Amino acid sequence: MSATQEIDRRRTFAIISHPDAGKTTLTEKFLLYGNAIHLAGAVKDRKNARATASDWMDIEKQRGISISSTVLQFDYEGCAVNLLDTPGHKDFSEDTYRVLTAVDAALMVIDTAKGVEAQTRKLFEVCRRRGVPIFTFMNKCDRPMRDPLELLDELESVLGLQASPVIWPLGNGPTFKGVFDRSKKQVHLFDRVPGGAFEAPVKVSSIEDAAVREKLDDYAYGQVTEQLEMLDGAGHPFDLGAIHAGEQTPVYFGSAINNFGIELLLNGFLHHSVPPAPRTSVSVTVPGLPAPTEAREIPVTYEKFSGFVFKIQANMDPRHRDRIAFIRVCSGKFTRDMLVTHQRTGKTIRLSSAHRLFGQDRETVDLAWPGDVIGLVGHSEFGIGDTLTEDRTINYDEIPRFPSEVFSYISNPTPADSKKYRAGLDQLLQEGVVQSFHARNAPPGATLLAAVGTLQFEVVQHRLKGEYKAESNLVASPWTLLRWLEPHPSLEDPSSIVVASRVSFGTDKFEHPIVLFPNEW
Repeated sequence: MSATQEIDRRRTFAIISHPDAGKTTLTEKFLLYGNAIHLAGAVKDRKNARATASDWMDIEKQRGISISSTVLQFDYEGCAVNLLDTPGHKDFSEDTYRVLTAVDAALMVIDTAKGVEAQTRKLFEVCRRRGVPIFTFMNKCDRPMRDPLELLDELESVLGLQASPVIWPLGNGPTFKGVFDRSKKQVHLFDRVPGGAFEAPVKVSSIEDAAVREKLDDYAYGQVTEQLEMLDGAGHPFDLGAIHAGEQTPVYFGSAINNFGIELLLNGFLHHSVPPAPRTSVSVTVPGLPAPTEAREIPVTYEKFSGFVFKIQANMDPRHRDRIAFIRVCSGKFTRDMLVTHQRTGKTIRLSSAHRLFGQDRETVDLAWPGDVIGLVGHSEFGIGDTLTEDRTINYDEIPRFPSEVFSYISNPTPADSKKYRAGLDQLLQEGVVQSFHARNAPPGATLLAAVGTLQFEVVQHRLKGEYKAESNLVASPWTLLRWLEPHPSLEDPSSIVVASRVSFGTDKFEHPIVLFPNEW
């Protein structure tokens, strides 16, 4: 297979949603239909049921929510799929935003009983700003849901996105029996399976078939036929160009927990989604080069390898206390043991320990193409946003920097455990989800943490105790805003600067000056 063919068959996407819309359950079902797992778990299954493949941390299993983004890779129908399951909770949105820089498309999951929710809107806007095509899955049709036409209207009125339904529901809640494929004019009738653990048996027929009339009562059948006539007459026609431009979203209805419509969604998404797209190299000063790099577009077919770090996960293997850097390959071909330049430091590095990922599991990878996500173990010098490349004139600036909204001091209450505490905190800080700062007049031995949401602090505490056997104390700080300052001689002695009460100065981990405010006034 040629390099172009290998690149064209890559599909790298993230699943986004508001919490509890069914995102992680849908991820599991994709893995089931992709033959990547043989028995699907659901986030809210019974305690003795199978755990999900994507939520592998103990705290994720205990709380039933996704804490950290996860990469899952598998082959399906000729496509090499890189699926990134993201946290839905707003406190972990920074992790999700970074992951969205590494994908070429997004699948938006919506709870049909609730419609478009707050976190869905935020994540949608991130995708829109990046020009990422969005596909929509209306989930939980097996439960009482809002009128499907209402849900389509909401996509247009709230998100400003044309909605073109591809798969339409037959029935609502307890009367939900299957779906209608508008492109092929076929009805898919499903049978429930215990716990949704296996692929759902399906019968395919036409809307006029007697079997369909038997499954649906007269009211439901009349409602469905009327809705389909309205869509044919007044709905938006399917426009692949508009989808790729981020102007239209194809809409699929189904039930992830019962596997209704999942195979149709997976097939449609992979067929109509986009292969890896070019990335933009920015103009920046690189150590060792006589002049700044030139801003230009880097095609995926460019022969030199390049990629960027979009996530770091500490302690994925507790037995070895390792860290893994997630790399999105942007151009060229990755081969194990290749030499690349780490652009931030200018050092030449051999990439010897590379892995293909499947949640917490991994296997050695010898070859990767643009669109692939690989994990590099070790390399403590790597940071989020770093560029790795064979061409020193390439430098990516893909990762946004987010202002923190909550602040807290963390400290070690047990001096005898100081080594374990410091090693654990340093590892977790390398992930970049919580940030650390040095504030003037900070309590002795305390580190100022900053995050988007308070739940991130709880996760740090939980992981320090569970993974490093180190206790910690958290004390809330009075600040709600942080801003970076331009370097100035007066900042060498901040005590001489007249400021409002409770305003404090400090530095970040790179010794850049910051100022902390108790409120926006």
